[in-house]
Amino acid sequence: MNFIHTIIIGIVEGITEFLPISSTAHMDIARLILGIPSSSFIKSFEIIIQLGAILAVVVLYFKKVFSSWKYFFNLIIAFIPTGIIGFISYKLIKSFLLGNIWIEAGALLIGGIVIILFERLNKIDESINTNESIESMSVKQLLVLGVAQALAVVPGVSRSGAVIIAGRAMKINRTLITEFSFLLAVPTMLAAAAYDIYKSGFSFTQNDWGTIIVGFVVSFMVAWIVIKWLLTYIRKHTFEIFGWYRIALGLILILALFFNIL
Repeated sequence: MNFIHTIIIGIVEGITEFLPISSTAHMDIARLILGIPSSSFIKSFEIIIQLGAILAVVVLYFKKVFSSWKYFFNLIIAFIPTGIIGFISYKLIKSFLLGNIWIEAGALLIGGIVIILFERLNKIDESINTNESIESMSVKQLLVLGVAQALAVVPGVSRSGAVIIAGRAMKINRTLITEFSFLLAVPTMLAAAAYDIYKSGFSFTQNDWGTIIVGFVVSFMVAWIVIKWLLTYIRKHTFEIFGWYRIALGLILILALFFNIL
């Protein structure tokens, strides 16, 4: 993987991390298009550079997160189910799920259908909300959101999308649950990256770390822009367009795989 490849994948990660379209699937698609073979390092690279996008959330929401202990505490509660499931399934994720384009294609397709059906069948009045803030979320709500996020151990299942749909089903305001999906990614990806570095990072070369740093910085800068855009977009729009995008991409991938184009 050369310098240009690193920048491209960093851009892809920054754009897709917080949209309900699966950043992991898009990085794998970009890798295939660029002709980069899957390897243990590439899988680690894709996990670790997500911290760049996550750093954008930390910077943007730093004051809010640490404005009260309840805010921080609720994020940790929601992280617990994800952390447990991620830890248990780590070997499965690295050895089988990551880089499996068939699984990603199917998850993109099914996820797109779910988003469209949810948006059309659940017309939620934004003036009727169960929560006014993250601090007001109940333990039950937080654990449900944590379990929903854990579905993203399957590549192609969007972490943010799963959290947003679960939150919307509990009648949490669209903007609030979208922000929560951003923030819940912080402990999740910190834990995922730290564990992956612990398991394999000590075998990285100096060049490997240089590649990771470049991808990290690029994803941070791009994610900063995307977060600000998405928060503006959702004030007037649903997520249905992302559902159609997922379906189209999933079908294209399935056809490409069937005809051995990828």
